[in-house]
Amino acid sequence: MYNFASVYIVLILKKIMKTLVIIPSRLSAQRLPGKPLMKIKGLSIISHVFKKAEEANIGEVIVAAEDQEIVDDVKQNGGQAILTKNKHKTGTDRIYEVFQKINSSDIDLIMNLQGDEPLMNVEDIRNLNKKMIESSSKLGTLASEVQDRTLLENPNVVKVLTKENLNQTNFPEAENFMRNISQEKENIYHHLGIYSYNKDTLEKFVSLNQSTNEIKNKLEQLRALDNGIKINVALSKSSPIGVDTEEDFLAIKKIMEYKS
Repeated sequence: MYNFASVYIVLILKKIMKTLVIIPSRLSAQRLPGKPLMKIKGLSIISHVFKKAEEANIGEVIVAAEDQEIVDDVKQNGGQAILTKNKHKTGTDRIYEVFQKINSSDIDLIMNLQGDEPLMNVEDIRNLNKKMIESSSKLGTLASEVQDRTLLENPNVVKVLTKENLNQTNFPEAENFMRNISQEKENIYHHLGIYSYNKDTLEKFVSLNQSTNEIKNKLEQLRALDNGIKINVALSKSSPIGVDTEEDFLAIKKIMEYKS
């Protein structure tokens, strides 16, 4: 017999789940130092990302900044930012410090939106949050179709191998993440710089030591896979590039200025 009462309770619980968006940012990036404060259309990259996260309207947005200059910039542009320690090994460790500082016990999901993704699609941010709530996933991320095969050869573009072909409705598990691909494979996608953790999984993740794979490939998501934490992947509608190099910045600047 179908239990409508149980289904109703599940739906109510899903509706009241609360998300917090935290954007890690620092000036000392190895490939492009100072990039969070580089300006496009008169606004810093980090403030562009903050406003995009706010536009998604899935929860409160805070920048987790290693540098006071970033805090000042975000606040001057109407955003929220908290200064963190400067010795974190990864962005996830940085967002966890902010999560602890705000001491918000009613938060269920913490979204880690990378501070160098000003072209991230608002609908994709909302879709990842929706998928996390509907599936009760512990950790989720986004990936897009590879439109340009040269991206597969670019080590600055992170790739994800999924267990199933991605489509607009499914949320399959990631099998691996990589910078370089030795041979063509099916189910390879362009991984985007965004994660959503449930609270317990975030706490577990930051308690783990960095894995050998993570250090070798400079991909913190491998720490999760190496410790048995499943990562679900949703298909994004867009395929934005992040700002990793001067060339990336100029390309994104051109796109954003053209759109205006």
